[in-house]
Amino acid sequence: MEQEEKSLNFIEQIVEKDLADGVNDGRIQTRFPPEPNGYLHIGHVKAICLDFGIAEKYNGVCNLRFDDTNPAKEDTEYVETIERDIAWLGFKWGQIYYASDYFQQLYDLAIRFIQAGKAYVDEQTAEQIAEQKGTPTEPGVASPYRDRPIEENLRLFEAMQRGEIEEGKMVLRAKIDMANPNMHFRDPIMYRIITSHPHHRTGRKWNVYPMYDFAHGQSDYFEGVTHSICTLEFEVHRPLYDYFIDQFSGANFCGLSPYGPDYRPKQREFNRLNITYTVMSKRKMLQLVKEGLVAGWDDPRMPTVCGLRRRGYTPSSIRTFMDRIGYTKVEGMIDQGLLEHTIREDLKETAPRVCAIFDPVKLIITNYEGEGETLTAENIDGIEALGTREVRFGRELWIERGDFLEEADNKFYRLSPGGREVRLKNSYIIQATGCEKDAAGNITTVYATYDPNSKSGTEGGNRKTKATINWVECNSALDAEVRLYDRLFAVENPSAEEGDFRDLLNPESLKVVTAKVEGALRSELHAPILENGIPKENHYQLLKQGYFVVDQDTTTDKLVLNRTCSLKDNYLK
Repeated sequence: MEQEEKSLNFIEQIVEKDLADGVNDGRIQTRFPPEPNGYLHIGHVKAICLDFGIAEKYNGVCNLRFDDTNPAKEDTEYVETIERDIAWLGFKWGQIYYASDYFQQLYDLAIRFIQAGKAYVDEQTAEQIAEQKGTPTEPGVASPYRDRPIEENLRLFEAMQRGEIEEGKMVLRAKIDMANPNMHFRDPIMYRIITSHPHHRTGRKWNVYPMYDFAHGQSDYFEGVTHSICTLEFEVHRPLYDYFIDQFSGANFCGLSPYGPDYRPKQREFNRLNITYTVMSKRKMLQLVKEGLVAGWDDPRMPTVCGLRRRGYTPSSIRTFMDRIGYTKVEGMIDQGLLEHTIREDLKETAPRVCAIFDPVKLIITNYEGEGETLTAENIDGIEALGTREVRFGRELWIERGDFLEEADNKFYRLSPGGREVRLKNSYIIQATGCEKDAAGNITTVYATYDPNSKSGTEGGNRKTKATINWVECNSALDAEVRLYDRLFAVENPSAEEGDFRDLLNPESLKVVTAKVEGALRSELHAPILENGIPKENHYQLLKQGYFVVDQDTTTDKLVLNRTCSLKDNYLK
């Protein structure tokens, strides 16, 4: 039992203490509140795993709530992709809510704030308001509109809502304390005017929209959230979160929550996820997409959930990664190698092995007779449960150009004339006898002989060689477009570098080759099979090359494979 306590992260410790103390009648309710203004990335997944994971572990519920308070940046496209990504990760929400569900309640609360003398309409510009905020050590300067009469504030705020005031001309501010050492208490903005864009759900009904600090805590309160879990940048917002709830919860504005006067949500914060060789800024990701520096939000080099999915990452590998990095109150940088390590662990015992030749040269076995034969190979050596596949063998094969040297020293164990034996994987032992070149001196064909009594799996097939090479039979081979993805940025922490972050992009982050692959992959030639709107991902290990996934661009005429990661794992080192 003591070991189990040590394994809890600090958020789980808080939850267990609250349960033991009977806080909120022992209810556990969390929420994941994305703003629908972009695609989810792996940083969001850390919050998703915690929000949904807490609810799962303690028999609670996690709702999905879209923080749709800025119509200028939001769209139903993002709502749909967020729902799809969460479902793909394997999580189920209790209910779907929107901050816009509460626009009327929030507006009514704002009216109450004005009536209580706790809010006023300010006509200053955003720049003037910012200048008057002061510094953490110097108090701010009160707005000249701070002591406006209540009736005038009510009239102006209602005019703002009716669309009679131009966007940017007025805001509603809370009247708190311009000398408070917490800058967020210095008369924060509660509402601003947005008339230039209709809302994706409410259309033109509203012309004023609540700010995050006013909408978020109240939305938690309306829904009955018990643990409002945020990233660390919101820690300084927590006192304001509590302040707003204090103004209308309990006896002040009773009846707003069905959970009784003693109920109140708790905000708690954990460290954000920062990973090497990438950026987590939505703004920067949007730049990459709009400027065509990547192929879209789902480009396999992007840290978005849809990009990771298209790269070949699995939900289980991503969730395992989150478990390993854990949750603390300390910001840090996580090695991308750990993420790659988890997907290798996931695929090494599940991804079938096939041969693919990236830099092909033809091998002709001069003493092989007949039209060829079908051999049997295990999908993964030593794992019988994953079955076998049929592999065609014949007189003409494709091999890697680097597996043959016309003149080689005794440290080169692969094909070279001179009597050295090399095994063709899952088939026969051969010896190179010579090669043919083009006018430029490039090798075009390698010639060899084979030992018909050395077939793998037979009594004569037990003879050992110092090298085994991969091959694909020419007549049954399939051409595949293979996209070799690498890290998007050339530097470990692009966000910390000076200058334009786009100058730090890795020019080698994508290479495309045409490979010869086993005919076993011919079954992948089809329009993408969809599961809940997501192309089904089939994973393979291309022997000696890495782990790959069939891309959604694959058609009945063209096979496209994306490299998930290489075989080499340097993380543990």
